[in-house]
Amino acid sequence: MGLRIAMVAGEASSDLLASHLIRALKRHLPDAEFFGIGGPKMQAEGFKALWPAEKLAVHGYVDALKNYRELSGIRRSLLRRLLADPPAAFIGVDAPDFSLWLEKRLKDRHIPAIHFVGPSIWAWRKGRLKGIARSVSHMLCLFPFEPPLYQAAGVPVSYVGHPLADVFPLVPDRAAAREMLQIPDGVPVFALLPGSRQSEVRNLADTYIATAAALCERHPEARFLVPLATRETRLLFEEALRRHANIDLPIRILFGHAVDAMIAADAVLVASGTATLEAALLKRPMVITYKMGKWSFRLMRRMAYLPWVGLPNVLAGREVVPEILQDAATPQALSEALDGWLTDKDKVAELTRCFTDMHLQLRQDTAARAAAAILPYLQGRGR
Repeated sequence: MGLRIAMVAGEASSDLLASHLIRALKRHLPDAEFFGIGGPKMQAEGFKALWPAEKLAVHGYVDALKNYRELSGIRRSLLRRLLADPPAAFIGVDAPDFSLWLEKRLKDRHIPAIHFVGPSIWAWRKGRLKGIARSVSHMLCLFPFEPPLYQAAGVPVSYVGHPLADVFPLVPDRAAAREMLQIPDGVPVFALLPGSRQSEVRNLADTYIATAAALCERHPEARFLVPLATRETRLLFEEALRRHANIDLPIRILFGHAVDAMIAADAVLVASGTATLEAALLKRPMVITYKMGKWSFRLMRRMAYLPWVGLPNVLAGREVVPEILQDAATPQALSEALDGWLTDKDKVAELTRCFTDMHLQLRQDTAARAAAAILPYLQGRGR
């Protein structure tokens, strides 16, 4: 029987990261069994999901509190399973509030606890470092500025780069993307990405639609692409469109195809998160926006250490793309910022150079580097 490796991943982006890692580990451990909490990409690699990843996909403190009882029950149930039949190692992929609790208890029982994707201590909650040091055997970081923070706290750490930088080409083929989406040459195109969670679409859909209307006044020939990841988010956005039925907008909803939409676009309106990094790796001008419950926003702002929320700005160490958040995110402000990218070609060229440098820095063959960091913890732990 091969090694048994437990994993937890709770978001679409985590599911992708974990699936790449499973594939890389199987090159060294072809008989290994992977199980725990995960999504469809992990399952396609042979992962056995005891619970689906979507169970952990909560958004903000209020949402987490509403689902606390169920999440706590799942976590305790998984811990009982792992202690009753210990795996060779546990790998928590993101989902720090869920996984670090498990990792500490497993580490205390001498089960290697690896955390893949460092929690955003660089943005807020640096006080978590002491708890992380007690919880994890090894931290795998996606960004080059993270390891020194963990090293200073005595946490074994490896910089592994970001897998999207391995997957995305350095020079995306915009002509091919526009041809695939049947968009004529010379037509201004805006990609609108309101997020992958239902709560994000609820908070942002009306603002996005009103922003598109404002842009149409400036560019009557413009097209708008709205890629949505699930049937539920699509229905929510369609409901918002019906609320604006008096406005005739050339909005095209796509099921998936977020990458194609961004490549084809002249500018992207994007909710904060992994999609901002995707837009940067695709060398697209963007405006980052976000809205959440006012109490969650106030708490997050109070605990923040950096002036930016978007990864492109954090990685650059300066504001290279606009961030327009919460009450400031009016259709007028967002449309003006997006329109600015269409009119300043020199600024777009400078941004492309910045994003290309960022891409090269993050391109590290992430899955292979992560697997290499994990393999030493598995030596001598087979059955």
